[in-house]
Amino acid sequence: MPFSPVGTILLLLLSACQPQSELQQLPYQPEYVQPAHPPSFPPMRIPPDNPLTKAGVALGRKLFFDPILSKDSSIACSSCHQPELAFTDGKALSTGVEGKMGKRSAMSLLNVGFYAKGLFWDGRVATLEEQSLHPVRDSLEMRHSWPLLLQKLQAHGEYPSLFRQAFGIKNRKEIDSILVGKALAQYERTLISADTKFDRVMREEAQFTPQEKRGWTIFFDASPAVPTSECNHCHVDPLFSTLNFENNGLLATLSLDDYPDKGRGDITGNRNDNGLFRVPTLRNLKYTAPYMHDGRFKTLDEVLDHYASGGHSGLNVSPNVRKLKLNKQDRADLIAFLNTLNDEN
Repeated sequence: MPFSPVGTILLLLLSACQPQSELQQLPYQPEYVQPAHPPSFPPMRIPPDNPLTKAGVALGRKLFFDPILSKDSSIACSSCHQPELAFTDGKALSTGVEGKMGKRSAMSLLNVGFYAKGLFWDGRVATLEEQSLHPVRDSLEMRHSWPLLLQKLQAHGEYPSLFRQAFGIKNRKEIDSILVGKALAQYERTLISADTKFDRVMREEAQFTPQEKRGWTIFFDASPAVPTSECNHCHVDPLFSTLNFENNGLLATLSLDDYPDKGRGDITGNRNDNGLFRVPTLRNLKYTAPYMHDGRFKTLDEVLDHYASGGHSGLNVSPNVRKLKLNKQDRADLIAFLNTLNDEN
């Protein structure tokens, strides 16, 4: 068939006359925002393709608290990460759909936007965008199918317009797991805790009590006049974690293959990483009990009992875990300092 300029022009005119989709009729005017950056905190890594916007953060927050993400709409992200518990759930082991028991405790999400060495207890993912994709399909958590979840979101009466405002999609079918992950990541980057008494003291807006000051000295091994605690080797301020993976001697094992939960080793495939877990933050301990990756310790006193004992020996146990000489007053002072890391706001 010979080329027809007139036919081409008519086709273009007809295409231009086609009505826009319902979403394209909505304005897409992203309003960019910057998350807070507290003094002394490391830079927050924000992917170039997922800058924070007011609409993106609002969408992420709605998704975070919406049980639609779970198979039977019974649990949301917030079920295991409750704001009033510093975004943990107060359980030793988290529970998912149909009451299925997980194998680890829910980590706090506060300041997670500053985590630069992977996420989860085992560091299995590198970014918040990827992190949020895992719980949805995990059989012990939300136990959903991404194709089925996306069908629900695409058919929803409100979500398509919210995705339009956040990401400029032109039709419902553009809602995918990548955009869900981006929205959740935007919201999670706003979860910042940096107004504890410790922070105010560092900003010279407050002063430690004598007991808190002595606890600070013990925590940071800052004076030969007080006993050492070895705390600050793994819990470095301002995040109060190196974000590294360590074996802190929780279990007595005969070999590196004896850990029932291999932690970091399951991700790297390296036997020397078996039994290693992320060093958790010490911020907001008042709200995040029970402690450790398996929630075995109910109180800070139990935690100090473990470290004072020197823990269990093992081939890859951190050299910083060793028997301590802390008397009753030392422990009380140390706990007084740890309580300055609680963000009451």
